[in-house]
Formats: sequence, structure tokens, C-alpha cells
Amino acid sequence: MILSSNNLETLCHLAIKAAKNAGEFIASYDKSQLHIKTKQTGHSRASQVVTEVDLKSQELILNVLEPSLETFDLGLLMEESPDNKSRFNKDYFWCIDPLDGTLSFTESESGYAVSIALITKNGIPVIGVVYDPVNHNLYHAIAGKGAFKNNHTWVTKSNTAISNLECFYNQSLKKHALFPHILEILTEVAKSNSLDSINLNRPNGAVMNACLAINQDPSYYFALPKKEHGGGSIWDYAATACIYKELGLHISDMLGNPLSLNNPNTTFMNAKGVLFSTNLNIASQFLAKFKTLI
Repeated sequence: MILSSNNLETLCHLAIKAAKNAGEFIASYDKSQLHIKTKQTGHSRASQVVTEVDLKSQELILNVLEPSLETFDLGLLMEESPDNKSRFNKDYFWCIDPLDGTLSFTESESGYAVSIALITKNGIPVIGVVYDPVNHNLYHAIAGKGAFKNNHTWVTKSNTAISNLECFYNQSLKKHALFPHILEILTEVAKSNSLDSINLNRPNGAVMNACLAINQDPSYYFALPKKEHGGGSIWDYAATACIYKELGLHISDMLGNPLSLNNPNTTFMNAKGVLFSTNLNIASQFLAKFKTLI
């Protein structure tokens, strides 16, 4: 079933409703009652932490989106449920992260969000919805129709007051073998673009890292390739990839190729990493230098 423009509008409204329902629940949850568990996914603590809030948030989202599975013949991929492989059999599938940045949530820090995307079978995100429960910001995009922040057209502008190259990254970056070399590359790129230095922002969940980077031009958000499973999964990047595309910003893997958002072998993105950037020229420079390391 090929979805029309009106179909995508309808489904985006559903995703927004679902994300807000989950986000409002997350925002109101009494953390003194929180029970933290671990799951056997990835190799970092951030990827293994799960709570009853993640599960309830997913349930609230599914309550809104489940009728659309039959109506529009959609597949489904959710972080807190086994992959039922329907993403390979349907023309489109919902991709849901009910609480990205769970570790930040459990530590009562900002940087977590609800993320919902609709992706084609060949891995192209056509809807991206993000809700930030801390600041109550809604970000969304529909392929070919632009990106929006709090339902207003999101127009990005260069911030001339920023004199640094702003860098956002995952919790595990500083343990990566290439981290010292990455710092050197970032410093070189900053200097070649007449920027004073690099600024390493506090790690957030993958979704909010990408969203916050948009407001800090010029900026990067990246996850380096690694052998171990981790580096985020499809649901960590799909919604924001749609938003970046609609804003005309850079999104790729660390080799400069389009993200593979429906890999038949795994949901993990560690093999090639990811790169989001607000500046196409700076992204190209970074990628060219990074390729010399591998």
C-alpha cells in the first residue's frame, strides 16, 4: 500500500498524539517509585537500562497507533518488544522509542525524549516525531512538507554569536579508541573555519542530542563505528533523520553514506556509525579527515 500525502498527514497527527500522551506520562511520573532494570542489549549502561516507565510509555503509544497497523497495512518495530520482522513485509513500518535517554531520566537529568518515526521498507523515514517531556517541545517532520517545532515551521538560522564548534555525542564516546584522534580532527576543522575551539556538550540521549545540535549551529552529533553491538539502533535515529532531511541538514553514516534504517541483519547502527551536522561544508571536512583513520 503506497501512502498518499493525506495519509501521511493523518498518520503524523496520530504519532504526535501518541508522543504527547507518552511524554505527559513521563513528565508526571514520580521517580521515587522508579524501579530500574537491565536488559541484554548493547554493551553500554545507557543501552541496557530499562524501567517500567519505558514499558508504560510504549503501551500508551501503541494504544494510539495500533489501529493504524491494519487500516494502513503497516509494520511495527519497538525498542521494548521483540522485532517481529514485519518491517520487511510491509511497505512502511512504525519505529518507536518510547523513552530515549532512559539513563538521563533515571538520573533526573534532561536529555530524554519520546521518538516515533514512519519508515519505508527500503529504510527512508517519511515521518519523524519527537517530544521532549522536560521542556514540552514538540518536533516533527513529514517528507516533502518541511519540519516544525511546536507546530510552527522550523527555519534554522546561523548563530553568529557562537564562536565554537558545538559537539554532541553518546555516553560511551570517551571510551572509544579513536576518541583522542577525533578531538584532533574536530579541533582542526574548527580552526579551518575560523572558530575558536570545540565545545563538548554534556551527553544526552541520541534523540535529544540531534535536536539540541540544530539550535547550536555550527554543530555535530555523531556516534563512531565500533565492532560491539550498540551505537544506537534504528529507533534512536529515524525520527531525527527525517527532521534533518526536511531542514536541509546533513545526515549520514560515518563513511558519508545514507543511513541504513532497515538493516535486515540487525537494528543496531554500530557498524558504520552516524553523523548529524547543521553545516554541510563542515560535515564534509570532518568525514574526509575521519576516513584517514579507518
